[in-house]
Amino acid sequence: MASKPPVESSLFSGMRGFILHPVMNSIQLNLLISLLLTAIYNNAFWAEIGEISAQSFQDRFFLGSIFFLLVAFFNGCLSLVSFKYILKPCLILLLLIATFAAYFMKTYGVMIDHSMVKTVLTTDLGNVTELLSVKMFYYLMLLGLLPSLFVLRTEIRRKRFVRELFMASGTVLMSLLCVVVILVFFYKDYISLGKNYNYVRHLINPVSSLYVAASSAKKSLTGGKMVARPIGEDARVEKTWQERGKKNLVILVVGEAARAQNFSLNGYTKKTNPALEKEDVLNFSSMYSCGTASSVSLPGMFSHFGRESFSEFKAQRHQGLLDVLSHAGVQVLWRENNSGCKGVCDRVQTENMAQLCPSGECQDMILLEGMQDYLDKMSGDAVIVLHQKGSYGPGYYRRSPPDFKAFLPECTTNQLQECRGEELVNAYDNTILYTDYFLAQVIELLKKNSGQFNTAMLYLSAYGESLGEKNIYLHGLPYVIAPDEQKHVPFILWFANSFLEKNGLDRACLQKKIHDPLSHDNLFHSVLGLMGVKTVMLDKDLDIFADCRR
Repeated sequence: MASKPPVESSLFSGMRGFILHPVMNSIQLNLLISLLLTAIYNNAFWAEIGEISAQSFQDRFFLGSIFFLLVAFFNGCLSLVSFKYILKPCLILLLLIATFAAYFMKTYGVMIDHSMVKTVLTTDLGNVTELLSVKMFYYLMLLGLLPSLFVLRTEIRRKRFVRELFMASGTVLMSLLCVVVILVFFYKDYISLGKNYNYVRHLINPVSSLYVAASSAKKSLTGGKMVARPIGEDARVEKTWQERGKKNLVILVVGEAARAQNFSLNGYTKKTNPALEKEDVLNFSSMYSCGTASSVSLPGMFSHFGRESFSEFKAQRHQGLLDVLSHAGVQVLWRENNSGCKGVCDRVQTENMAQLCPSGECQDMILLEGMQDYLDKMSGDAVIVLHQKGSYGPGYYRRSPPDFKAFLPECTTNQLQECRGEELVNAYDNTILYTDYFLAQVIELLKKNSGQFNTAMLYLSAYGESLGEKNIYLHGLPYVIAPDEQKHVPFILWFANSFLEKNGLDRACLQKKIHDPLSHDNLFHSVLGLMGVKTVMLDKDLDIFADCRR
């Protein structure tokens, strides 16, 4: 008589068979994926909820309700696509999106919101490749490809269409009922969570990614090519260069990811600004950005809308600072060494200098290539904008050439958590050191041309950068919770004496204002005031030079 196989052997054989050739119905598969998404792919969300609960929510039943709420929500949504031919592709796509979102949120401490998705969609290939890593490959294999292969191999037991439709509808209703019951039972707790910690919705993976991606796609598909509404068409230069004796030439350098606290001009212990410290610059120490990513900060800082009333919708539908300068007859040039101007330079002369380095990294000095030839052909007052690569991460070590590796050892990987804090900061500080050199070279160019022009330089970063403080890296957090490292930015001015004299500016007066609180809101009006442009768009209260004119 044959003996029965051991229970352990039968159990192992059954588990192996399930893994290699799983068989289940669509309800079971959806519930399994919902559990995985909630428990495995939302590590960043649960980490944040854990910190919040330690401060505000002592009720463990409420924390447990969040888990079941997410499972019910995911299950209900998946049931809407649980039909033959569409369920598996949707699940696989969802798992891959969730994998990449989980990687970036866990690795860099970022959140997935509109500005983050727009930054990813509009960045160049070089910046994207810097984010590739072995760790990302592991995430893709373990959380993306293996679960997707499981879904692909699963044999789904199907019933007739009417029966499938009934089952799917019932699952949606049951999931919705669970969500409603949980929300009603813990009503006060969820209201408090939403009111005080509204940002956590950006951590729910992959809901936030799907929502902002769909929203961005909808705007792109329905918006078409937008025609920006003209502003400042009445603009004119109050005093022509013939009256001044010289043309005004202002170079505005737009930095990337430069934070004020790492500038020795602001008291940083490392000498990151040895060149600028030798120049007669005005260093404004309390400047704050209007956003934490270029997709918001660039349109915002060149817009007449202040941060409080700014929106991408408004920015896309209105002209900006460079357009008003053009209306006034000022010659405008935008030179690019990054991933684009985000619409700011669409209607002015633009030169993409990054195209000169197709096989590698373009250092920021490329922005001055051929600049003298351009200056020699200028016909009037001019504003030249130089958009740096600056301190853009995570490949900080690529932003500075070998001669500017003063702070060693430096982090030479895009996996920032693998580097010691000192190495990461060294790599970043080397980028500031190179920016210091670049700005000094801009000043030298202006000095060289001071016989022909009244010259000035403004340097202002679009946003700052986190370097691991509180386990946060890079930039792009929602402004309301973003740390100062991502918002406190450098603002440095240099003037030739002739510019101050011919444009009636009192340097001593400006020196007294260097600790005044400022923001990107001031840029639009201050540049117009600096160039002597008169227009109804000019708000003198936001023009930092208005009080210092003779």
